[in-house]
Amino acid sequence: MSKIYLPEGYKPALNLYDTQRAIGTVKRLFADTLCATLNLYRVSAPLFLEASTGLNDDLNGVERKVSFDIRDTGTEAQVVQSLAKWKRKALKDYDFRAGKGLYCDMNAIRRDEELDNLHSIYVDQWDWEKIIREEDRNLDYLKSVVRGIVAAVCATEMNLHAMFPQLERLPLHTPNVTFITTQELEDLYPALTPKERENAFVKEHGTTFLMKIGGKLRSGKPHDGRAPDYDDWELNGDLLFWNDPLQCSYELSSMGIRVSPESLDRQLTLAGCDDRRSLPFHKALLAGELPYTIGGGIGQSRLCMLLLGSAHIGEVQASVWDEATREACAKAGIPLL
Repeated sequence: MSKIYLPEGYKPALNLYDTQRAIGTVKRLFADTLCATLNLYRVSAPLFLEASTGLNDDLNGVERKVSFDIRDTGTEAQVVQSLAKWKRKALKDYDFRAGKGLYCDMNAIRRDEELDNLHSIYVDQWDWEKIIREEDRNLDYLKSVVRGIVAAVCATEMNLHAMFPQLERLPLHTPNVTFITTQELEDLYPALTPKERENAFVKEHGTTFLMKIGGKLRSGKPHDGRAPDYDDWELNGDLLFWNDPLQCSYELSSMGIRVSPESLDRQLTLAGCDDRRSLPFHKALLAGELPYTIGGGIGQSRLCMLLLGSAHIGEVQASVWDEATREACAKAGIPLL
């Protein structure tokens, strides 16, 4: 059974018809603004990948992938969990150059998600990746990209409010971003859990980019899990907003500068994943055959929730929920699609 929070007195800002119109508007406006901001071009993306390639995203390394056999090829395929590694290979295969990148509409099934107000087994996001120079692999460059994404969010929000006056009761977000590392966050709130730290900080500071996720902190534990073979744990982060209806920190994007051959070598060992060195993607990366990149995923339903002031992700996407969740949401005035 899912875990849900029912905000007292909640009422959607838009009716179901206008909600559908607004979702389409958000997806069009934000994609166009993001492309212009980061110099991205849309490409077609796979719904599933051959398991043997090692290209599927392992997320935190424990999630079970949805897999099936292909009769005519005799191979096993996996529904993507994200396209973090596929995109980097695609940039090389499609002959992109430094300063240009791609994005795709990624749809995934994450069967092991714990269902609640923010999590569904269906994932829809803008997966993007951009080629950078080796000298761009630094925190200043990462921060500049984060600010660009937040500016795209704010521009989309302003246009949405102009088109749907009913949204005027929702506060507008500002393009200001506070940057903090996971170690600095642990030092501020040593007695709190990682999620409690995020809630405390984002509630006070607003839009936050939490950096350096994956490696162990001085407490001996990582803030959160990260697969070792896409983000550089020293050059990544989560983009967090404050969700007012749910009164919690809200991750819109996980992103970062991707591993170099050196950081991949180090992180595979730290994560106990040396067996991946023989996979085609990892061999190519360790040999320096893939470009330096930055990239991430931006949740489409998450962004719609944020800009529409929704209390449950089921208000902006069609997915599967248990009967108790549907009944509780119906009684609380939360319309699930």
